[in-house]
Amino acid sequence: MKQAPILNVEDLTIDFLSDDAPLRAVDRVSFRVDRGETLVILGESGSGKSVSTSAVMNLIDRPPADLVAGRIVFEGTEIESLDAESRRDINGRRMAMIFQDPLASLNPVFTVGRQICEVFESHDVVSGKAARERTIELLHRVGIPEPETRIDQYPHQFSGGQRQRVMIAMAIALKPDLLIADEPTTALDVSVQAQILDLLRDLQRETGMALILITHDLEVAASMADRVMVMNGGRVVEEGIARDVFTRPQHAYTRKLLAALPHADAAESSNRRSTGTSDEVLMRVAGLTKEYRLSRGIFGSGKAFRAVDDVSFEVMRGETLGIVGESGSGKSSVARMLMRLNEPTAGNALYRGADIFTMDERALLGYRRRVQMVFQDPYGSMNPRMDIRSIISEPWAIHGDILPKPRWRERVGELLDLVGLKPEHSERYPHQFSGGQRQRIAIARALASDPELIVCDEAVSALDVSIQAQIIDLLAELRSRLGLSYIFITHDLPIVRHFADRILVMKQGAVVEAGPTSAIFNEPRHDYTRSLLSATPKPKWLKMDVSLGERVEN
Repeated sequence: MKQAPILNVEDLTIDFLSDDAPLRAVDRVSFRVDRGETLVILGESGSGKSVSTSAVMNLIDRPPADLVAGRIVFEGTEIESLDAESRRDINGRRMAMIFQDPLASLNPVFTVGRQICEVFESHDVVSGKAARERTIELLHRVGIPEPETRIDQYPHQFSGGQRQRVMIAMAIALKPDLLIADEPTTALDVSVQAQILDLLRDLQRETGMALILITHDLEVAASMADRVMVMNGGRVVEEGIARDVFTRPQHAYTRKLLAALPHADAAESSNRRSTGTSDEVLMRVAGLTKEYRLSRGIFGSGKAFRAVDDVSFEVMRGETLGIVGESGSGKSSVARMLMRLNEPTAGNALYRGADIFTMDERALLGYRRRVQMVFQDPYGSMNPRMDIRSIISEPWAIHGDILPKPRWRERVGELLDLVGLKPEHSERYPHQFSGGQRQRIAIARALASDPELIVCDEAVSALDVSIQAQIIDLLAELRSRLGLSYIFITHDLPIVRHFADRILVMKQGAVVEAGPTSAIFNEPRHDYTRSLLSATPKPKWLKMDVSLGERVEN
Protein backbone atom coordinates (compact mmCIF):
# COMPACT_ATOMS: atom_id res chain seq x y z
CA MET A 1 0.00 0.00 0.00
CA LYS A 2 1.40 3.40 -1.01
CA GLN A 3 2.26 5.63 1.93
CA ALA A 4 0.33 8.89 2.19
CA PRO A 5 2.34 12.03 1.29
CA ILE A 6 3.70 14.10 4.15
CA LEU A 7 2.24 17.22 2.49
CA ASN A 8 -0.65 17.48 0.07
CA VAL A 9 -1.78 20.82 -1.38
CA GLU A 10 -4.99 20.92 -3.41
CA ASP A 11 -6.25 23.76 -5.63
CA LEU A 12 -4.49 26.48 -3.63
CA THR A 13 -5.69 29.91 -4.79
CA ILE A 14 -4.41 33.17 -3.28
CA ASP A 15 -5.30 36.76 -4.14
CA PHE A 16 -3.64 39.97 -2.97
CA LEU A 17 -6.06 42.81 -2.33
CA SER A 18 -5.41 46.20 -3.92
CA ASP A 19 -7.21 49.47 -4.60
CA ASP A 20 -8.22 48.05 -7.97
CA ALA A 21 -9.17 44.42 -8.67
CA PRO A 22 -7.53 41.68 -6.55
CA LEU A 23 -4.25 40.34 -7.96
CA ARG A 24 -4.24 36.55 -8.32
CA ALA A 25 -0.78 35.41 -7.20
CA VAL A 26 -1.50 31.65 -6.97
CA ASP A 27 -4.12 30.02 -9.20
CA ARG A 28 -5.36 26.48 -8.41
CA VAL A 29 -1.94 25.09 -7.51
CA SER A 30 -1.81 21.44 -6.44
CA PHE A 31 1.19 19.35 -5.43
CA ARG A 32 2.31 16.67 -3.01
CA VAL A 33 5.57 15.76 -1.27
CA ASP A 34 6.38 12.24 -0.08
CA ARG A 35 8.59 11.37 2.88
CA GLY A 36 12.26 11.53 1.99
CA GLU A 37 11.50 13.11 -1.38
CA THR A 38 12.87 16.31 -2.86
CA LEU A 39 10.39 18.40 -4.84
CA VAL A 40 11.98 21.31 -6.70
CA ILE A 41 9.80 24.28 -7.65
CA LEU A 42 11.13 26.27 -10.61
CA GLY A 43 9.88 29.49 -12.13
CA GLU A 44 10.68 33.15 -12.65
CA SER A 45 10.52 35.62 -9.80
CA GLY A 46 6.89 36.59 -9.25
CA SER A 47 5.59 33.24 -10.51
CA GLY A 48 4.03 32.33 -7.15
CA LYS A 49 6.66 29.90 -5.85
CA SER A 50 7.37 31.65 -2.56
CA VAL A 51 3.74 32.65 -1.96
CA SER A 52 2.58 29.04 -2.33
CA THR A 53 5.08 27.68 0.17
CA SER A 54 4.69 30.62 2.58
CA ALA A 55 0.98 29.74 2.71
CA VAL A 56 1.93 26.22 3.78
CA MET A 57 3.86 27.73 6.71
CA ASN A 58 1.03 30.23 7.41
CA LEU A 59 3.48 33.09 6.87
CA ILE A 60 1.53 35.39 4.56
CA ASP A 61 -0.29 38.39 6.02
CA ARG A 62 -4.06 38.31 5.68
CA PRO A 63 -4.94 40.95 4.57
CA PRO A 64 -3.57 41.90 2.08
CA ALA A 65 -3.45 38.21 1.10
CA ASP A 66 -6.69 36.29 0.77
CA LEU A 67 -6.72 32.48 0.67
CA VAL A 68 -9.59 32.14 -1.77
CA ALA A 69 -9.67 28.34 -2.01
CA GLY A 70 -7.66 25.18 -1.43
CA ARG A 71 -6.65 22.59 1.17
CA ILE A 72 -3.26 22.13 2.85
CA VAL A 73 -2.87 18.72 4.52
CA PHE A 74 0.26 17.97 6.57
CA GLU A 75 0.71 14.42 7.92
CA GLY A 76 -3.01 13.78 7.51
CA THR A 77 -4.15 16.98 9.25
CA GLU A 78 -5.76 19.89 7.44
CA ILE A 79 -3.61 22.60 8.98
CA GLU A 80 -5.68 25.58 7.84
CA SER A 81 -8.21 24.71 10.55
CA LEU A 82 -5.67 24.51 13.41
CA ASP A 83 -5.49 27.11 16.16
CA ALA A 84 -2.36 29.19 16.77
CA GLU A 85 -0.96 26.92 19.51
CA SER A 86 -1.27 23.81 17.32
CA ARG A 87 0.40 25.58 14.41
CA ARG A 88 3.25 26.66 16.69
CA ASP A 89 3.87 23.01 17.56
CA ILE A 90 4.19 22.22 13.84
CA ASN A 91 6.20 25.22 12.64
CA GLY A 92 9.85 24.88 13.57
CA ARG A 93 9.69 21.42 15.12
CA ARG A 94 8.02 19.38 12.35
CA MET A 95 8.07 21.83 9.46
CA ALA A 96 10.70 24.53 8.93
CA MET A 97 11.63 27.09 6.30
CA ILE A 98 14.86 28.63 5.04
CA PHE A 99 14.05 32.14 3.83
CA GLN A 100 15.37 33.86 0.72
CA ASP A 101 16.49 37.07 2.45
CA PRO A 102 18.60 36.27 5.54
CA LEU A 103 19.30 39.88 6.55
CA ALA A 104 15.58 40.67 6.76
CA SER A 105 14.93 37.42 8.68
CA LEU A 106 17.63 37.77 11.35
CA ASN A 107 17.19 40.16 14.28
CA PRO A 108 19.99 42.77 14.11
CA VAL A 109 20.07 43.39 17.89
CA PHE A 110 20.72 39.77 18.93
CA THR A 111 23.78 37.64 18.28
CA VAL A 112 23.36 34.77 15.85
CA GLY A 113 24.05 32.35 18.68
CA ARG A 114 21.20 33.78 20.77
CA GLN A 115 18.83 33.45 17.83
CA ILE A 116 19.72 29.82 17.13
CA CYS A 117 19.56 28.94 20.84
CA GLU A 118 16.05 30.39 20.87
CA VAL A 119 14.92 27.65 18.50
CA PHE A 120 15.86 24.99 21.05
CA GLU A 121 14.50 26.91 24.02
CA SER A 122 11.14 27.92 22.51
CA HIS A 123 10.34 24.26 21.83
CA ASP A 124 11.68 23.08 25.24
CA VAL A 125 14.40 20.91 23.70
CA VAL A 126 17.51 22.12 25.56
CA SER A 127 18.59 25.41 27.13
CA GLY A 128 21.61 27.17 28.62
CA LYS A 129 25.01 25.57 28.07
CA ALA A 130 23.56 22.58 26.20
CA ALA A 131 21.79 24.87 23.71
CA ARG A 132 25.01 26.81 23.17
CA GLU A 133 26.97 23.61 22.50
CA ARG A 134 24.35 22.42 20.01
CA THR A 135 24.46 25.84 18.32
CA ILE A 136 28.24 25.69 17.91
CA GLU A 137 27.87 22.22 16.36
CA LEU A 138 25.29 23.56 13.90
CA LEU A 139 27.44 26.57 12.92
CA HIS A 140 30.37 24.23 12.29
CA ARG A 141 28.21 21.89 10.23
CA VAL A 142 26.98 24.64 7.91
CA GLY A 143 30.52 25.89 7.33
CA ILE A 144 30.90 28.96 9.59
CA PRO A 145 34.63 29.32 10.43
CA GLU A 146 35.63 29.65 14.09
CA PRO A 147 32.09 28.95 15.38
CA GLU A 148 33.21 29.19 19.03
CA THR A 149 34.02 32.87 18.45
CA ARG A 150 31.45 33.82 15.84
CA ILE A 151 28.51 32.50 17.86
CA ASP A 152 28.70 35.79 19.81
CA GLN A 153 28.69 38.05 16.73
CA TYR A 154 25.76 39.92 15.19
CA PRO A 155 24.21 39.43 11.73
CA HIS A 156 25.86 42.55 10.26
CA GLN A 157 29.28 41.05 11.05
CA PHE A 158 28.72 38.19 8.60
CA SER A 159 28.84 38.19 4.81
CA GLY A 160 25.66 37.59 2.84
CA GLY A 161 26.52 33.95 2.23
CA GLN A 162 27.43 33.38 5.86
CA ARG A 163 24.10 34.88 6.99
CA GLN A 164 22.34 32.38 4.74
CA ARG A 165 24.25 29.56 6.42
CA VAL A 166 23.11 30.85 9.81
CA MET A 167 19.50 30.72 8.56
CA ILE A 168 20.03 27.13 7.43
CA ALA A 169 21.40 26.22 10.86
CA MET A 170 18.25 27.65 12.50
CA ALA A 171 15.95 25.74 10.13
CA ILE A 172 17.60 22.33 10.59
CA ALA A 173 18.16 22.69 14.35
CA LEU A 174 15.21 20.45 15.31
CA LYS A 175 15.54 18.05 12.33
CA PRO A 176 12.07 18.74 10.91
CA ASP A 177 10.04 16.20 8.90
CA LEU A 178 9.58 18.76 6.11
CA LEU A 179 12.04 21.49 5.17
CA ILE A 180 11.00 24.24 2.77
CA ALA A 181 14.08 25.92 1.33
CA ASP A 182 13.36 29.20 -0.51
CA GLU A 183 16.49 29.91 -2.58
CA PRO A 184 18.79 28.52 0.17
CA THR A 185 21.99 28.74 -1.89
CA THR A 186 21.29 31.98 -3.78
CA ALA A 187 23.97 33.99 -1.96
CA LEU A 188 26.52 31.18 -1.75
CA ASP A 189 29.55 30.51 -3.91
CA VAL A 190 29.72 27.16 -5.65
CA SER A 191 32.00 25.39 -3.15
CA VAL A 192 29.84 26.34 -0.15
CA GLN A 193 26.73 25.67 -2.24
CA ALA A 194 27.99 22.12 -2.77
CA GLN A 195 28.57 21.74 1.00
CA ILE A 196 25.03 22.95 1.80
CA LEU A 197 23.44 20.67 -0.78
CA ASP A 198 25.45 17.74 0.59
CA LEU A 199 24.28 18.69 4.09
CA LEU A 200 20.63 18.67 3.00
CA ARG A 201 21.13 15.25 1.38
CA ASP A 202 22.77 13.93 4.56
CA LEU A 203 19.85 15.15 6.67
CA GLN A 204 17.43 13.43 4.34
CA ARG A 205 19.33 10.17 4.65
CA GLU A 206 19.56 10.43 8.44
CA THR A 207 15.98 11.50 9.19
CA GLY A 208 13.86 10.71 6.13
CA MET A 209 13.12 14.43 5.88
CA ALA A 210 11.12 15.68 2.89
CA LEU A 211 12.48 18.74 1.08
CA ILE A 212 10.76 21.40 -1.01
CA LEU A 213 13.49 23.34 -2.78
CA ILE A 214 12.61 26.63 -4.47
CA THR A 215 15.39 27.72 -6.79
CA HIS A 216 16.15 29.54 -10.01
CA ASP A 217 19.42 27.60 -10.41
CA LEU A 218 18.69 24.86 -12.92
CA GLU A 219 21.91 22.98 -12.22
CA VAL A 220 21.12 22.86 -8.49
CA ALA A 221 17.58 21.75 -9.34
CA ALA A 222 18.80 19.01 -11.66
CA SER A 223 21.30 17.70 -9.10
CA MET A 224 18.80 17.66 -6.19
CA ALA A 225 15.33 16.92 -7.54
CA ASP A 226 13.34 13.73 -7.47
CA ARG A 227 10.41 15.58 -9.00
CA VAL A 228 10.15 19.05 -10.53
CA MET A 229 7.22 21.48 -10.62
CA VAL A 230 7.47 24.46 -12.99
CA MET A 231 5.37 27.57 -12.24
CA ASN A 232 4.56 30.56 -14.42
CA GLY A 233 2.07 33.34 -13.75
CA GLY A 234 0.84 31.72 -10.55
CA ARG A 235 0.02 28.39 -12.20
CA VAL A 236 1.72 25.00 -12.49
CA VAL A 237 2.62 24.56 -16.17
CA GLU A 238 4.59 21.31 -15.91
CA GLU A 239 5.31 18.66 -13.30
CA GLY A 240 7.06 15.32 -13.42
CA ILE A 241 10.10 13.17 -12.67
CA ALA A 242 13.22 15.35 -12.77
CA ARG A 243 14.96 13.41 -15.54
CA ASP A 244 11.88 13.64 -17.76
CA VAL A 245 11.33 17.36 -17.20
CA PHE A 246 14.96 18.27 -17.85
CA THR A 247 15.57 15.99 -20.83
CA ARG A 248 12.10 15.99 -22.44
CA PRO A 249 10.33 19.22 -21.41
CA GLN A 250 6.76 19.40 -22.65
CA HIS A 251 5.82 23.04 -22.05
CA ALA A 252 7.25 25.96 -24.04
CA TYR A 253 8.01 27.89 -20.84
CA THR A 254 10.09 25.02 -19.44
CA ARG A 255 12.05 24.86 -22.69
CA LYS A 256 12.65 28.61 -22.45
CA LEU A 257 14.11 28.26 -18.94
CA LEU A 258 16.41 25.44 -20.00
CA ALA A 259 17.61 27.32 -23.07
CA ALA A 260 18.66 30.30 -20.91
CA LEU A 261 21.12 28.26 -18.84
CA PRO A 262 24.75 29.37 -19.39
CA HIS A 263 27.00 26.51 -20.44
CA ALA A 264 30.74 26.19 -20.80
CA ASP A 265 30.79 24.98 -24.41
CA ALA A 266 29.28 28.24 -25.64
CA ALA A 267 31.36 30.52 -23.42
CA GLU A 268 34.01 31.39 -25.96
CA SER A 269 31.41 32.27 -28.59
CA SER A 270 29.48 34.53 -26.19
CA ASN A 271 28.90 38.11 -27.31
CA ARG A 272 28.51 39.39 -23.73
CA ARG A 273 32.17 40.28 -23.26
CA SER A 274 33.35 43.69 -24.36
CA THR A 275 34.52 43.91 -27.96
CA GLY A 276 37.45 45.99 -26.84
CA THR A 277 38.66 48.11 -23.96
CA SER A 278 40.47 51.41 -24.10
CA ASP A 279 43.95 52.01 -22.74
CA GLU A 280 42.51 54.49 -20.27
CA VAL A 281 42.78 53.36 -16.63
CA LEU A 282 39.53 54.26 -14.91
CA MET A 283 40.43 52.95 -11.46
CA ARG A 284 43.72 51.78 -9.97
CA VAL A 285 43.69 50.00 -6.59
CA ALA A 286 46.95 49.32 -4.73
CA GLY A 287 47.59 47.51 -1.45
CA LEU A 288 43.98 47.68 -0.29
CA THR A 289 43.71 46.22 3.22
CA LYS A 290 40.93 46.06 5.79
CA GLU A 291 41.24 44.74 9.33
CA TYR A 292 38.49 44.25 11.92
CA ARG A 293 38.99 43.80 15.62
CA LEU A 294 36.98 40.81 16.87
CA SER A 295 35.48 41.80 20.20
CA ARG A 296 35.92 39.62 23.28
CA GLY A 297 33.72 41.69 25.50
CA ILE A 298 33.68 45.16 27.05
CA PHE A 299 37.20 45.04 28.50
CA GLY A 300 39.00 43.09 25.77
CA SER A 301 40.05 44.28 22.34
CA GLY A 302 40.10 40.79 20.82
CA LYS A 303 42.24 39.66 17.92
CA ALA A 304 42.59 41.29 14.52
CA PHE A 305 40.80 39.75 11.56
CA ARG A 306 42.11 40.73 8.12
CA ALA A 307 39.10 40.73 5.77
CA VAL A 308 41.03 42.20 2.81
CA ASP A 309 44.77 41.60 2.47
CA ASP A 310 46.90 43.71 0.11
CA VAL A 311 44.55 43.66 -2.91
CA SER A 312 45.65 45.44 -6.09
CA PHE A 313 44.05 45.70 -9.54
CA GLU A 314 43.15 48.06 -12.37
CA VAL A 315 39.88 48.64 -14.22
CA MET A 316 40.08 49.98 -17.77
CA ARG A 317 37.38 52.08 -19.40
CA GLY A 318 34.84 49.77 -21.06
CA GLU A 319 36.15 46.70 -19.22
CA THR A 320 34.38 44.19 -16.98
CA LEU A 321 36.47 42.89 -14.09
CA GLY A 322 35.01 39.83 -12.38
CA ILE A 323 35.81 39.10 -8.71
CA VAL A 324 35.11 35.51 -7.63
CA GLY A 325 35.54 33.73 -4.31
CA GLU A 326 33.79 32.13 -1.37
CA SER A 327 31.49 34.10 0.89
CA GLY A 328 33.70 35.78 3.46
CA SER A 329 36.64 35.97 1.03
CA GLY A 330 36.60 39.78 1.05
CA LYS A 331 34.82 40.47 -2.26
CA SER A 332 32.05 42.60 -0.78
CA SER A 333 34.48 44.32 1.60
CA VAL A 334 36.48 45.50 -1.42
CA ALA A 335 33.30 46.84 -3.02
CA ARG A 336 32.20 48.69 0.11
CA MET A 337 35.60 50.36 0.47
CA LEU A 338 35.54 51.48 -3.16
CA MET A 339 32.22 53.21 -2.44
CA ARG A 340 33.63 54.74 0.79
CA LEU A 341 31.02 52.88 2.84
CA ASN A 342 33.92 51.40 4.82
CA GLU A 343 37.32 52.99 5.34
CA PRO A 344 40.46 50.94 4.56
CA THR A 345 43.16 50.09 7.04
CA ALA A 346 45.80 50.62 4.33
CA GLY A 347 46.14 51.14 0.60
CA ASN A 348 44.74 53.58 -1.94
CA ALA A 349 42.27 53.62 -4.81
CA LEU A 350 42.66 56.19 -7.60
CA TYR A 351 39.64 57.10 -9.73
CA ARG A 352 40.82 59.10 -12.74
CA GLY A 353 43.94 59.93 -10.76
CA ALA A 354 42.16 61.13 -7.59
CA ASP A 355 42.43 59.08 -4.38
CA ILE A 356 38.87 58.33 -3.31
CA PHE A 357 39.93 57.83 0.32
CA THR A 358 41.08 61.46 0.63
CA MET A 359 38.14 63.10 -1.20
CA ASP A 360 36.20 65.80 0.62
CA GLU A 361 32.41 65.70 0.85
CA ARG A 362 31.80 67.59 -2.40
CA ALA A 363 34.28 65.51 -4.42
CA LEU A 364 32.85 62.31 -2.94
CA LEU A 365 29.32 63.35 -4.02
CA GLY A 366 30.55 63.76 -7.60
CA TYR A 367 32.41 60.46 -7.43
CA ARG A 368 29.28 58.61 -6.30
CA ARG A 369 27.36 60.02 -9.24
CA ARG A 370 29.88 58.49 -11.65
CA VAL A 371 30.40 55.25 -9.70
CA GLN A 372 27.27 53.38 -8.63
CA MET A 373 26.73 50.14 -6.75
CA VAL A 374 24.14 47.40 -6.98
CA PHE A 375 24.05 45.74 -3.56
CA GLN A 376 23.77 42.06 -2.74
CA ASP A 377 20.68 42.56 -0.59
CA PRO A 378 18.14 44.64 -2.54
CA TYR A 379 15.55 44.88 0.25
CA GLY A 380 18.10 46.15 2.75
CA SER A 381 19.21 48.90 0.34
CA MET A 382 15.73 50.36 -0.25
CA ASN A 383 13.62 52.61 1.97
CA PRO A 384 10.45 50.57 2.68
CA ARG A 385 8.41 53.78 3.03
CA MET A 386 9.24 55.02 -0.47
CA ASP A 387 7.44 53.83 -3.59
CA ILE A 388 9.50 52.61 -6.54
CA ARG A 389 9.18 55.89 -8.46
CA SER A 390 10.68 57.79 -5.52
CA ILE A 391 13.46 55.21 -5.07
CA ILE A 392 14.56 55.37 -8.71
CA SER A 393 14.15 59.17 -8.85
CA GLU A 394 16.28 59.80 -5.76
CA PRO A 395 19.59 60.23 -7.66
CA TRP A 396 17.98 62.98 -9.76
CA ALA A 397 16.89 64.80 -6.59
CA ILE A 398 20.45 64.60 -5.21
CA HIS A 399 22.20 65.49 -8.51
CA GLY A 400 19.91 68.17 -9.92
CA ASP A 401 21.69 68.46 -13.29
CA ILE A 402 21.01 64.90 -14.48
CA LEU A 403 17.37 65.13 -15.55
CA PRO A 404 14.69 67.86 -15.39
CA LYS A 405 11.85 66.99 -13.03
CA PRO A 406 9.10 66.94 -15.71
CA ARG A 407 10.87 63.96 -17.29
CA TRP A 408 11.23 61.90 -14.11
CA ARG A 409 8.02 59.89 -14.47
CA GLU A 410 8.75 59.01 -18.11
CA ARG A 411 12.36 58.01 -17.38
CA VAL A 412 11.35 55.82 -14.42
CA GLY A 413 9.03 53.93 -16.78
CA GLU A 414 11.85 53.53 -19.32
CA LEU A 415 14.26 52.18 -16.69
CA LEU A 416 11.69 49.73 -15.31
CA ASP A 417 11.04 48.50 -18.83
CA LEU A 418 14.80 48.07 -19.39
CA VAL A 419 15.07 45.71 -16.42
CA GLY A 420 11.98 43.67 -17.27
CA LEU A 421 9.32 45.33 -15.11
CA LYS A 422 6.22 47.32 -16.04
CA PRO A 423 6.02 51.13 -15.75
CA GLU A 424 2.87 50.83 -13.61
CA HIS A 425 4.95 48.99 -10.99
CA SER A 426 6.39 52.39 -10.03
CA GLU A 427 3.41 52.99 -7.74
CA ARG A 428 4.20 49.98 -5.56
CA TYR A 429 6.48 49.58 -2.53
CA PRO A 430 9.48 47.25 -2.09
CA HIS A 431 7.63 44.70 0.07
CA GLN A 432 5.15 44.12 -2.78
CA PHE A 433 7.84 42.58 -5.00
CA SER A 434 9.64 39.25 -4.99
CA GLY A 435 13.37 39.11 -4.25
CA GLY A 436 14.30 38.92 -7.92
CA GLN A 437 12.04 41.83 -8.82
CA ARG A 438 13.61 43.97 -6.07
CA GLN A 439 17.05 43.25 -7.51
CA ARG A 440 15.89 44.50 -10.90
CA ILE A 441 14.66 47.71 -9.25
CA ALA A 442 18.07 48.13 -7.63
CA ILE A 443 19.73 47.86 -11.05
CA ALA A 444 17.33 50.46 -12.48
CA ARG A 445 18.22 52.84 -9.64
CA ALA A 446 21.96 52.39 -10.32
CA LEU A 447 21.44 53.24 -13.99
CA ALA A 448 19.47 56.40 -13.15
CA SER A 449 22.55 58.57 -12.56
CA ASP A 450 24.19 57.64 -15.90
CA PRO A 451 27.29 56.20 -14.18
CA GLU A 452 30.68 55.48 -15.69
CA LEU A 453 31.49 52.49 -13.46
CA ILE A 454 29.02 50.15 -11.76
CA VAL A 455 30.07 47.89 -8.90
CA CYS A 456 27.74 44.87 -9.00
CA ASP A 457 27.82 42.92 -5.74
CA GLU A 458 25.96 39.67 -6.55
CA ALA A 459 23.66 41.76 -8.73
CA VAL A 460 21.99 38.78 -10.42
CA SER A 461 22.28 36.19 -7.65
CA ALA A 462 18.57 36.42 -6.74
CA LEU A 463 17.32 36.13 -10.32
CA ASP A 464 16.17 33.07 -12.22
CA VAL A 465 18.23 32.06 -15.24
CA SER A 466 16.07 33.65 -17.93
CA ILE A 467 16.10 37.03 -16.13
CA GLN A 468 19.81 36.62 -15.36
CA ALA A 469 20.44 36.30 -19.09
CA GLN A 470 18.31 39.39 -19.80
CA ILE A 471 20.12 41.49 -17.16
CA ILE A 472 23.57 40.38 -18.31
CA ASP A 473 22.61 41.17 -21.90
CA LEU A 474 21.33 44.57 -20.75
CA LEU A 475 24.56 45.34 -18.87
CA ALA A 476 26.60 44.25 -21.90
CA GLU A 477 24.52 46.45 -24.22
CA LEU A 478 24.92 49.46 -21.91
CA ARG A 479 28.66 48.84 -21.75
CA SER A 480 28.90 48.85 -25.55
CA ARG A 481 26.60 51.84 -26.03
CA LEU A 482 27.80 54.05 -23.15
CA GLY A 483 31.35 52.82 -22.60
CA LEU A 484 30.47 51.60 -19.09
CA SER A 485 32.87 49.63 -16.93
CA TYR A 486 31.89 47.03 -14.33
CA ILE A 487 33.36 45.44 -11.26
CA PHE A 488 31.25 42.30 -11.22
CA ILE A 489 31.29 40.36 -7.94
CA THR A 490 29.66 36.95 -8.10
CA HIS A 491 29.80 33.36 -6.95
CA ASP A 492 28.18 32.18 -10.21
CA LEU A 493 31.08 31.01 -12.34
CA PRO A 494 29.09 30.32 -15.57
CA ILE A 495 27.84 33.92 -15.58
CA VAL A 496 31.21 35.52 -14.93
CA ARG A 497 32.69 33.33 -17.68
CA HIS A 498 30.25 34.79 -20.17
CA PHE A 499 30.52 38.41 -19.04
CA ALA A 500 33.94 39.29 -17.60
CA ASP A 501 37.04 40.28 -19.55
CA ARG A 502 39.39 39.57 -16.63
CA ILE A 503 38.90 37.75 -13.33
CA LEU A 504 40.35 38.05 -9.83
CA VAL A 505 39.99 34.97 -7.63
CA MET A 506 39.95 35.79 -3.91
CA LYS A 507 40.39 33.56 -0.89
CA GLN A 508 40.53 34.67 2.76
CA GLY A 509 40.94 38.31 1.77
CA ALA A 510 43.79 37.88 -0.72
CA VAL A 511 43.96 37.57 -4.51
CA VAL A 512 45.23 34.06 -5.28
CA GLU A 513 44.93 34.23 -9.07
CA ALA A 514 44.21 36.87 -11.71
CA GLY A 515 44.11 36.88 -15.49
CA PRO A 516 42.01 36.89 -18.65
CA THR A 517 38.75 34.98 -18.33
CA SER A 518 39.68 32.31 -20.86
CA ALA A 519 42.95 31.58 -19.05
CA ILE A 520 41.28 31.33 -15.62
CA PHE A 521 38.72 28.81 -16.90
CA ASN A 522 40.86 26.83 -19.32
CA GLU A 523 44.24 26.85 -17.54
CA PRO A 524 43.73 27.61 -13.83
CA ARG A 525 47.01 27.72 -11.91
CA HIS A 526 45.90 27.78 -8.28
CA ASP A 527 44.39 24.78 -6.48
CA TYR A 528 41.62 26.96 -5.06
CA THR A 529 40.56 28.11 -8.53
CA ARG A 530 40.45 24.51 -9.69
CA SER A 531 38.32 23.56 -6.68
CA LEU A 532 35.80 26.33 -7.49
CA LEU A 533 35.55 25.18 -11.10
CA SER A 534 34.96 21.56 -10.08
CA ALA A 535 32.33 22.35 -7.44
CA THR A 536 29.48 23.44 -9.77
CA PRO A 537 26.63 20.94 -9.30
CA LYS A 538 25.74 19.14 -12.52
CA PRO A 539 24.15 15.67 -12.88
CA LYS A 540 25.85 13.39 -15.37
CA TRP A 541 22.63 12.77 -17.29
CA LEU A 542 22.17 16.46 -18.11
CA LYS A 543 24.07 18.35 -20.78
CA MET A 544 23.45 21.02 -23.40
CA ASP A 545 23.49 20.37 -27.12
CA VAL A 546 25.07 23.67 -28.20
CA SER A 547 24.05 23.39 -31.84
CA LEU A 548 20.39 22.77 -31.04
CA GLY A 549 20.10 24.72 -27.78
CA GLU A 550 18.20 21.78 -26.31
CA ARG A 551 18.62 19.34 -23.45
CA VAL A 552 19.69 15.85 -24.36
CA GLU A 553 20.05 12.67 -22.33
CA ASN A 554 23.29 10.72 -22.21
